Amino acid sequence: EHPAAKMLIEVAKTQEKEVGDGTTTAVVIAGELLRKAEELLDQNVHPTVIIKGYQLALEKAKEILEEISKDVNPEDKEILKKIAMTSLTGKGAEKAREKLGDIVVEAVTTVVDEEGKVDKDLIKVEKKEGASVDETQLIKGVVIDKERVNPQMPKKVENAKIALLSCPIEVKETETDAKINITDPAKMIEFIEQEEKMIKEMVDKIKEAGANVVFCQKGIDDLAQHYLAKAGILAVRRVKKSDMEKLAKATGAKIVSNIKDLTPEDLGEAGVVSEEKVAGDSMIFVKECKDPKAVTILVRGTTEHVVDEVARAIDDAIGVVACTIEDGKIVAGGGATEVELAMRLRDYADTVSGREQLAVRGFADALEVIPRTLAENAGLDAIEMMVNLR
Repeated sequence: EHPAAKMLIEVAKTQEKEVGDGTTTAVVIAGELLRKAEELLDQNVHPTVIIKGYQLALEKAKEILEEISKDVNPEDKEILKKIAMTSLTGKGAEKAREKLGDIVVEAVTTVVDEEGKVDKDLIKVEKKEGASVDETQLIKGVVIDKERVNPQMPKKVENAKIALLSCPIEVKETETDAKINITDPAKMIEFIEQEEKMIKEMVDKIKEAGANVVFCQKGIDDLAQHYLAKAGILAVRRVKKSDMEKLAKATGAKIVSNIKDLTPEDLGEAGVVSEEKVAGDSMIFVKECKDPKAVTILVRGTTEHVVDEVARAIDDAIGVVACTIEDGKIVAGGGATEVELAMRLRDYADTVSGREQLAVRGFADALEVIPRTLAENAGLDAIEMMVNLR
């Protein structure tokens, strides 16, 4: 209920959305700025003066950051990996951070577009417990948590030609409520045969286009499953819309909303589409795509809790590497940047006239909460460390 608490929650949420990591840092600094402001209020400094002083310090801090930051070349995978590993530290994923760092960098650099922007939605993180974290893998393609619709279908299709359908493979209900009276048994057979024929035509159309794998967003009729299995086509039904979009990006296929319009040009390609058992559940792997613009990280861990932790850590690392590629700048970690800022802001405070200089000093002191907290968390003497750092 507390307005200040609400504000801190918003700080964390925004940081998570924009950057993907650094939420704790953002909250700790915000909290410390509030604490310093309270001290100043106790000394009868007016709130507007504090705000003005904080604004001045903020502008100066941004200038200093520009000055002390290093440029990063997005091609430099070594640096990107270090950044990913920094982000993975302290989140229960340290053991495998070398490997996870490589995976994250590989994933992000694969989905970068021409303008150097990264859409994090194109990296799908699929979680499955029952193996060690080291078995986490990057699939150049998409993993879908479904199985093939019919056991008669092939389990593995190589050189897959993939059709993506957003329409069901079944006989359409009529638009209006229609009632059909059948008086003659022969007519009944005709009616059933006609329905079968319509479904067969749909499957033939898919076959004609040259598809040997079908992902369908809606349902697939039992009879259609039978015909598809006979044609040796692997089909998956009720695939999520978001997964369909990732499949389109990974394989280069177009999502088709009417089977009649399906042409060979609409099909996507993948080296292998296979159904594999992971932790007792069947999943469909679409891999070895030529130029995938979407990838999947299959996160493994011994228990559900571990998998969730690792997936969270990977999410953060993806965010950080994506930001680095987009911004192209980094600063040193471990609280070094904050101490440097604090020192330069104190020098700057001496040049500010009036009571605002107290607020600038307060801002500088607040930044030192980061190295201080790191020292405490590492079991070191915080005061001694701060003196040495300065």
